[in-house]
Amino acid sequence: MFLRQFKYLVAVVEEKHFGRAAKRCNVTQPSLSSGIKQFELEIGVPIFLRGRGQRFHGLTPDGERIAKWARLILSHCEAMRDEIKERQDDLHGSLRMGAMPSMSPVLPVLLEKVRERYPNVRIDVHFMGNEAMKLGLDNFNLDCALTYIDQADLGRRNVIPIYSEKLSLLVPDTAEFEGRTQITWKEAAELPLAMLRSSMHERRFVDSIFEQVGCDVVPKVESESILHLMFQVQCTELSTIIPAHFKRMPGLHAGTKALDLVEPVMSQEVGLFWAEGEIIMPMASALVSIVKKLNKSGELRRLLGDDEKSQGSRKSKTTVQAQPQTPCAINAARVPVSNGDTEEQQRIARHLRLGDHDIL
Repeated sequence: MFLRQFKYLVAVVEEKHFGRAAKRCNVTQPSLSSGIKQFELEIGVPIFLRGRGQRFHGLTPDGERIAKWARLILSHCEAMRDEIKERQDDLHGSLRMGAMPSMSPVLPVLLEKVRERYPNVRIDVHFMGNEAMKLGLDNFNLDCALTYIDQADLGRRNVIPIYSEKLSLLVPDTAEFEGRTQITWKEAAELPLAMLRSSMHERRFVDSIFEQVGCDVVPKVESESILHLMFQVQCTELSTIIPAHFKRMPGLHAGTKALDLVEPVMSQEVGLFWAEGEIIMPMASALVSIVKKLNKSGELRRLLGDDEKSQGSRKSKTTVQAQPQTPCAINAARVPVSNGDTEEQQRIARHLRLGDHDIL
């Protein structure tokens, strides 16, 4: 049996079509079919359910096990090549990573370190839920995954904690919230909210907290995009719940402010997961070693504001760049002006704050 036969098998399983699998393997369809038939003869059991044409009719029970072994064998062969390259300080290949959408601002910090250390490594990030991450790790389509430790049901995996994610309420920067830095969950429940969809883990976690404080919240707007919810706050009267590190990474939109959610203060530990086994794949190993260094130095936690002692020292140095203004952000109630100013002074102040989109 040959490696190419394992590649043919995995290609058919993933493409679910013999013709597309042949194209992916750069062979003719008869060559691919012949290679798979020879493989079945060698191993002594049928792998695929037979039918007419090039359609994929599924795997036999034995075929399911063989496909899993085929993925494992190909993954280890690729890992062997990567490890030799790493020993030569010339790691090549693709780091395939799964992550929850709320972690997108954190990834550039981690992955920049990978690119600096291994400039020939390509990085492929997939945003997905825990079920898709588990499947990706099981099928060796992912090298590692970034998700919540307490709620992750990824099977038997290695994991290393990275940071603790707290929550904030993003609100319009209006007089209603002037001078405030905190808000209780009960107070937040009384506000008109934009929230993530109820099928998402982050939303279920938030709903459980509202339930804990005796509140039943019905959002005005739902979306799968946290960025879209942040724009809702910038452009309308709505508020939304965001990870607290969004205040620094990527930074808040103009006309909004973030209040710490308290009573209770809740957090979730985020960790890096990778396949359990005696051999750690080189791509996963590269990222794990970088995470360990960041944990030891505390650099990532400082960037996220998780290290409270570092916050005071950074206040005078950190500047959050405002996003370009759009017409929907023009809301006079969000522009702080003095009550003693003349009408003309107030109009000029608003113009300077809001930029060229304001109509003089």
